[in-house]
Amino acid sequence: MKLVIATRGSELALWQAHHVEGRLQALGHTIELRVIKTTGDKILDRPLAEVGGKGLFVKEIEQALLDTSADLAVHSMKDVPADLAPGLTMAAVSEREDVRDALVSGGATFAELPAGARVGTSSLRRVCQLRALRGDLTFVPLRGNVPTRIDKVSTGQVDAAVLAAAGLRRLGRAGAISELFDPATIIPAGGQGALGIETRAGDHAIIAEVRRALHHEADAACVAAERALLARLGGGCQTPLAAHARLLNPDTLELRALVGRPDGSELIRAERVGSVTDPAALGSAVGTELLSRGAERILRDLAG
Repeated sequence: MKLVIATRGSELALWQAHHVEGRLQALGHTIELRVIKTTGDKILDRPLAEVGGKGLFVKEIEQALLDTSADLAVHSMKDVPADLAPGLTMAAVSEREDVRDALVSGGATFAELPAGARVGTSSLRRVCQLRALRGDLTFVPLRGNVPTRIDKVSTGQVDAAVLAAAGLRRLGRAGAISELFDPATIIPAGGQGALGIETRAGDHAIIAEVRRALHHEADAACVAAERALLARLGGGCQTPLAAHARLLNPDTLELRALVGRPDGSELIRAERVGSVTDPAALGSAVGTELLSRGAERILRDLAG
């Protein structure tokens, strides 16, 4: 079978697409990559929270699936909105890489950064949690691909940056990591570390092959719980939301989640355990708990 993969053009996105390509080629398929520039790739001079909207890194790629110019798309699951475009489905979720956030600082740990140090990150989720720990630091927007962000640290444009460990490891840049944040302290983004392969819902033969090549049932359940929570809360790039599920045993998931204010002045946390066979119920329950604890007020204020 010949399959066309739609992907973004960054170094990390291409690594991910080639990873999927290799798995499918091993099953005998012929693969072509189609590189697509998304809205999120085009707007680099403003923080994503200012751009607004959902699906900044997936909308154009989903359109390629819908107009049949591509057969499947490879996404970082943390970039995928809770609701897919009608007619599309997430055919498979890969085994996860490291879910943690990483500090790149040239050596200093987060606690060792001097007061007033400039820490670069494009994520409100990271800013609100890190600022709650150290209000004496200055957090500045940092966009661009992984190598660009690392270069901004090494050239002194920022004193440190916070990135997903998964991207650093995939690009062979784990040596740049100065510290890994405990996911119980700095909760990752929902879906962080996992790849999602999206297809048209009716392409059953393609779905079957994608699942055979890449699907990881346990990690898919964790991601499903996280995405159900995000769907329950309905937040976008303007809202600091965090969610991390892990398998406690073959039957049980634990889900930790957080909603916060961007300035770190208020963080609302919740955690529960639930059945691995119904991750959506767990995610929805944790989302409901967060709303009842005050997240609804935060989300309303940020949306207003």
